[in-house]
Parts: sequence; C-alpha cells; structure tokens
Amino acid sequence: MNFDFHNPYPTTRIPVFARNAVSTSHPLAAQAGLRMLWKGGNAVDAAIAAAAAMTICEPVSNGLGSDAFAILWDGKQLQGINGSGPAPKGWTPEYFRKKYGADARTPPKRGIDSATVPGAVATWMALSERYGKLPFADLLAPAIEIAERGYLMPVVVQQKWDAATPELGSLPGFARSFLPWGRAPQVGELFQFPAAARALKLIAETKGKAFYQGQIAEALARFSQENGGVHTVQDFAAFQPEWVKPIEKNYRGYTVHEIPPNGQGIAALMALGIAEKFDLAAMKVDGPDSQHVQIEAMKLAFADVYKHVAERSAMEVTSEQLLDDAYLASRARMIDMKRAQHFGPGNFVKGGTIYLTAADENGMMISYIQSNYMGFGSGCVEPGFGISLQNRGHGFSLEPGPNQVAPGQRPFHTIIPAFLTKDGAPVMSFGVMGGNMQPQGHLQTLVRMIDYQQNPQAACDAPRWRFNAGLEINVEQQMDKATVQELANRGHRTEVINDSYQDFGAGQFIWKMGDTKKEGYVVASDSRRDGLAAGF
Repeated sequence: MNFDFHNPYPTTRIPVFARNAVSTSHPLAAQAGLRMLWKGGNAVDAAIAAAAAMTICEPVSNGLGSDAFAILWDGKQLQGINGSGPAPKGWTPEYFRKKYGADARTPPKRGIDSATVPGAVATWMALSERYGKLPFADLLAPAIEIAERGYLMPVVVQQKWDAATPELGSLPGFARSFLPWGRAPQVGELFQFPAAARALKLIAETKGKAFYQGQIAEALARFSQENGGVHTVQDFAAFQPEWVKPIEKNYRGYTVHEIPPNGQGIAALMALGIAEKFDLAAMKVDGPDSQHVQIEAMKLAFADVYKHVAERSAMEVTSEQLLDDAYLASRARMIDMKRAQHFGPGNFVKGGTIYLTAADENGMMISYIQSNYMGFGSGCVEPGFGISLQNRGHGFSLEPGPNQVAPGQRPFHTIIPAFLTKDGAPVMSFGVMGGNMQPQGHLQTLVRMIDYQQNPQAACDAPRWRFNAGLEINVEQQMDKATVQELANRGHRTEVINDSYQDFGAGQFIWKMGDTKKEGYVVASDSRRDGLAAGF
C-alpha cells in the first residue's frame, strides 16, 4: 500500500515506525508491553503485559473481571480465541422474571445479576501457555508495580470516571475501590490500587489458577452470594476460553478477519461486503456519497446481526449465509443514494472496552481486546482483590430466540478484534473500541486506508459517524459541515456530538510495511484517548 502520509485532520499524533511495536489507549500499558519485547519476549507476551496494565490504568473500560478476544498471526497462520464467559448455572428467564418482574426483557444493566463469568484472565493464561516465551509471572510484573505505586490520573480516563460515579457509587464495592477520597480522582492525582495488586500477585504465582479454582474464585462466589447473586465456585472452575477459526470476507484484494459469533464482528464483514458493490474511490473521501453508502451498508448489516447473531450453537442461520456474496449484493441493491432508509433483517432459506495491538520483529502480530462493557461494567467490585465485574449478562434476552439467557450460554458480544491479510500474508492487526461503534469503526477506517490510501493515523483521526437506530446517526463535530447538511437532506437524522470518547470509539493500528526484519511497521493510536503508539 502506498499510503499518503499527509494527514488532513487535526490531531495530536503522528505515525510511529518501528520493528517492534505496541499500541494501547494508555502510555504506561504500551510501555509495559515494550518491556516484555526488550526482555526477549514476543508480541503475545507484550499484549498480555499491556492488557494486565490496562486493568489498572483504565478501569473505566476494563478490569480483572473483563472478557477478552484476540486474533493473532503466529508466523504461519491466523488463530482466534474467544474469551467471553458464560452465564452462571443459576441463570434462566424464570430466575430474572421472578426477581425483576414479569415484564423484564433483559437481565439488569448493573448489579451482580448483570455479570457473567469473567474470561480475560483465562485468555491471558491460554495465550501465554500456547505462544508466550517469557514466564507468566514476568508478564504481570509491570501491572503489579503500577497498582502498588500508583499512577497520575490522565485527562480522558478521569472524565469518564467522574461521569460514572453518580450511577455506580452505591453499588457493592465500587466506592471502596474507585472513590478513595469519596469522589473520583482528579486529573494529575495519584491513584493506587493495592487490592488489585494482591490479585495480580496471586494470579502471577499460580499462573492464573487462583482466579478460577482458588482463593479469588472463592472470594468472587462469596461476594456474589452476599449481594444476591448465584455465581458459584463451580461456575468459575468450569470456564475455558475457546480457540476459534476467524471468519473472513474479501474486500478489494484484501481479506478482513473477525472472531465468529457470539461476537458482532460479522457486522463489519457484512457492511464491507455491501460497500464493495459501490465505487467508493470515485467518491470524495469526506463527501456525502461515500459516507451515505457506508452508513446504509452498516444499517443493513446491523439489521441482520441484531436479529440472528448469538452463541453459534443457538443461531438459526450460519455465518456463511450472512456473508454470502449474492445475499450481500441483494442487500446492496436496497441502498438508495438519494435517501436514508430504515432496514429490517433479510430473509434466508431455512437451513466501556480497551483495544491494544502488538507486533514483533519476527512477524508475530496480535489483535487483542478486553472489556467490562458500559464503562465500569456491573459496578460491582469484589473488595478484597479489587475485581470489577463486567455486565455482559445485560446482552442476553429473556425472550424466546437465539440470544435467550440459559445456564452456561454466552451472550451476544460487542467486543471484536480484527485482522487484515493479503494473499494469505499478514498486513494489519487493528481494532476500534466502543460498543456498537466497533464494526462501524472497522468499516470506516478500512475504507479510508484501502479505498483512499489514507495512512493508519490519518484514518484513525478522521471524523466519524455513528449509526444508532432507525434513521438516527451521530456525527463528530469536526465532520465537514456541507457533508453533514447533505446527509440530513437525504433523511439521516443527524446529531452533532462533541464527546468523541463516548460516541465514536478509539482505535489502535499496526500495519506491516514489507519484510518486517528489513522494514517494520507503521503504528497508530487514536487521539480520542490518552493512548500511545510506541516501538523500537
């Protein structure tokens, strides 16, 4: 790819060029990953160290009670891992309706009954065991140090911390862990997390076993039951992440790879398959025609995903059906270039998140994501070990259908790492965090890089839109005003938003530039967060 390295968008970032690289949304986490590469570790070692550090540095988005997914190039092939945890054995539709009323349609948004079994720590364990070079305990050392010594509160994290406090402050364990002065930390204030340091030390000493079969599992089960939940030690002990084959879709000579359902990565592939039916390169990059096509393609994809995607064993249609070229072409023909539309799902023949990426000079690349969902997740924090539990259970439905809650089933998931290859060789590990913004971010950044040759940092910094529902979209304040007006003229109900963190996600990108040992990578980190692209 011959990128244009001129960046036409306002930004505080420049592309980084290196043979070994880490890109995260917090500088200390990126440096934790680099420490592993300096010690002789590989990209997987770096990613685990960075992910562990992120649980301390950006607890507004993830924690030790998160779920995780990853796609990695191991030097020969792509591998995927699904580290999303299942529902406890005690979860049924009847359990929730008895507790929350007959009219309940989903498990609650917050509280202990929104937390499924956490999968992130088990994902670290599985990645390290299969691919790591360094001892597992070494990988957690930077995170332990940060938790014990503390770190000065950055700007974006502080804003989200403060915003979450009114809703979550009264939930079990939250104030004790995250409101050390009876309030959120202020910018530049030292935050220490000794409880999480204790957990990380125990995880390091036992290679993670304490989290699922020992002291931490016992503490989590006890905490749940004391607060009205039904999690048991057996629920934690039974969990194992799943190694999976990524699903894929060709796009203009490249192949885009995503984790298969129960995640929403398939939405990005479907939207790209629809958008490919249009000559986007002939349209102005920031003009209304290009943006309109992408918005409508994304809406069509979401219409199917929200209807059909769940745990694979519960789905009534297959990924292959959703990605079928003829089907996507039929969906593309529904797009009217003059007006926005509200789309329903198609017909088939019956048959709060952090993202990081790392790469090393030997060619190993990993795309990694972990999340508590909705900021701090459930808002429940086991106080002895500082474990903030995610609220992925809110992604279940209580209604009959493929995503209905059931014991041991995994919910529909929003977090999606991604990978790009060409002719079977690795090109880029990338992701964009932020709820349903994630596939939308994948679509928009890939179109900019592949159709318009914008370099990864420019594609990262460019103004974004976000589809919500019906005809409603948000657009960033810096989007071209004439484009925004024309989208409104076509029927898009546009709202201009000035909070980029909340509405438009944030990405990290590592693009391989030729032969790694001779050349290296170009690395980008989203200016919408406190992040850092770093390398050597």
